[in-house]
Amino acid sequence: MMSAPASPKDSVSRTDDALSAATKLLAAVSDSPRLDAELLLAFVTRRTRSAVIAFPERALDPAGARLFSALLERRARGEPLAYLTGEREFFSLPLAVSSEVLIPRAETELLVERALAVVASAARPTVLDVGTGSGAIALSLKRARGDARVTAADRSAAALAVARRNATQLALDVRFVESHWFEKLGGEIFDVVVSNPPYVRSIDVKGALAFEPRLALDGGADGLDAYRVLFARAQEHLTAGGALLVEHGVEQRAELMALAEENGWRVSAAHDDLAGRPRVLELVRSGAS
Repeated sequence: MMSAPASPKDSVSRTDDALSAATKLLAAVSDSPRLDAELLLAFVTRRTRSAVIAFPERALDPAGARLFSALLERRARGEPLAYLTGEREFFSLPLAVSSEVLIPRAETELLVERALAVVASAARPTVLDVGTGSGAIALSLKRARGDARVTAADRSAAALAVARRNATQLALDVRFVESHWFEKLGGEIFDVVVSNPPYVRSIDVKGALAFEPRLALDGGADGLDAYRVLFARAQEHLTAGGALLVEHGVEQRAELMALAEENGWRVSAAHDDLAGRPRVLELVRSGAS
């Protein structure tokens, strides 16, 4: 008589059995259920994903099987993988993440690339990352430009704790400031201000996004509240030839360009991400070269 397929809730003894059952369980919630299962099992067993794949016959101990089951159940409810493993790679940096911070997205790497291009010829550039969260942008900039003086601000003390932990782990000297937008920065000025602000419309913060901090996602009824603050106040904190770089939502570019111009900015460049979606605006003060 054929036995029933193993369930992730059982003490699955073999790696391949565990992955097969997990993949079936996650199919309804994930676009990449097999990959999720492999990464979770690698996390549980403290092995690389390659090692998990290479040894399908390897046995799981009961404690590992129980932890794997518990994590799978959370993932099946929609909780992001990064919160289960507590880490996410960004710009080749291994970053700790928690539910206190937005999970860094691959498309945000474009913002880092453009900021680096803007300061490429500058000696010891000064950079401000507004709304730093896990510190992903600020730490990536500092890793790439060790001579840069990077300041990272966030209104959330809990988020800053994660960012500081990442800076310590990566041995990167970034200054962190607890500040709601620019409030605690006084009259400081910078060569570049970068921000990946909250830009999701309030009604769209649902589903998997509901697991992430609303403070880092909710951009108000039209998703543009954060830009209204940035466009109104960032000029006070830029050098004469300084630039403001912002990430934005796919359908927001036209509105943002108009809003920027209303606030005395000139759009110096607009960039699409690798998927061809509108993603980053570079702004300078009107009249600046």
